[in-house]
Amino acid sequence: MLSIIWMLIVGLVVGALAKLIMPGRDPGGMFVTMMLGVAGALIAGFLGRMLGFYGEGQHAGFIMSTVGAILLLAV
Repeated sequence: MLSIIWMLIVGLVVGALAKLIMPGRDPGGMFVTMMLGVAGALIAGFLGRMLGFYGEGQHAGFIMSTVGAILLLAV
């Protein structure tokens, strides 16, 4: 249970950082920002495993999660 809470807190920080880096109008509150960060981490982990950066079962790092969230904002 604590890992889910930790994932949501990190997702909020990553989503907020991605919104700060990526300029433009992006409506959404705290929940949308949190989900953006979590989705960015999932995308970064998937792409990292495909490119060989991460092994099976490894999670994406903070920087790659931010890059994944920025990719989501760009799309």
